[in-house]
Amino acid sequence: MVDFLLRMVPKGRMTVRPKHITRVRAYWEGLRKNGALPQRADVDPRALPDLLPNVFLLEHVAPSVVRFRHTGALLPEIMGMDVRGMPFLSLIDPGEREALVSQVDRVFHDPAILDMELASAVPGPARLGARIVLLPLQTFRGVDMALGCIETEGLIGRPPRRFRPLRVLSERVGVLEPGAGFAEPAAPFAPGRPALRLVHSSDHKISRDDDPRE
Repeated sequence: MVDFLLRMVPKGRMTVRPKHITRVRAYWEGLRKNGALPQRADVDPRALPDLLPNVFLLEHVAPSVVRFRHTGALLPEIMGMDVRGMPFLSLIDPGEREALVSQVDRVFHDPAILDMELASAVPGPARLGARIVLLPLQTFRGVDMALGCIETEGLIGRPPRRFRPLRVLSERVGVLEPGAGFAEPAAPFAPGRPALRLVHSSDHKISRDDDPRE
């Protein structure tokens, strides 16, 4: 089951299908064994060489604290700085962050896939749309990492560029029995503004030195 969130007038949305995200998610699904989550050690950046600028790794380091562990080249370009070690929600406009904290936490706690459609927070000629997907990974400590992919459309312009959410889709996953589907419906997203409504539906380039398997 999934939950959708849409702004009443979602300006700045991407108009093309996010092909990179589709491929990264297919790669993640291919790493699942008997319905279990993929192991972080199984993620090989060489499997997606042309997508490395868009791919990143997150680490859940404390309750409600998720930081970038590795990033491709696109995120530093968007933010105008090295984002490794920075909170994931530093990409989001400060006024929108609190409402997204619980949704990002669910990636690791439920666990869940998080798919967000975003638009640049500052209006102007350099409109920038983005789509981000977070895919949970297991380590020996539990589900404390996530494989991410970001895809953008429009002009990056002057960094840093931060985003506001237009749509959030959450899918609860885990170890699945044969023939089972997703588990119980995802918890509703708590909007930060009344302009949101809920609609229910059925590296720096990462080099071999920054191999996510380390």
